[in-house]
Amino acid sequence: MTTRVNFRLPDDLVEKADVAAAATHKNRTEIVVAALEDYLDEMEDQEAFKQTVVDLYLDDEIGFESLKQVIGRQDAESVRASKTLLAQGEEMADDLAQL
Repeated sequence: MTTRVNFRLPDDLVEKADVAAAATHKNRTEIVVAALEDYLDEMEDQEAFKQTVVDLYLDDEIGFESLKQVIGRQDAESVRASKTLLAQGEEMADDLAQL
């Protein structure tokens, strides 16, 4: 599945993408997609990025599927389980505080 995305690029990047496309017999979209994939792969290899994504999930800013895409299914399941346990612990602490 693909999604059409409209965004602006500086003229010099468009020129470089067009030259790369001509040199590799690809189109501009393929060049931009490849560059974005490389960038995201590099980011996903950085622990600080992964931790930031986990924090976004724990703060309910991204969903489980997004988390899973970045850190993998098994690690995402562990984070989800931890989040559930933390929420249960907070509820229990609130209940105890009311006694």
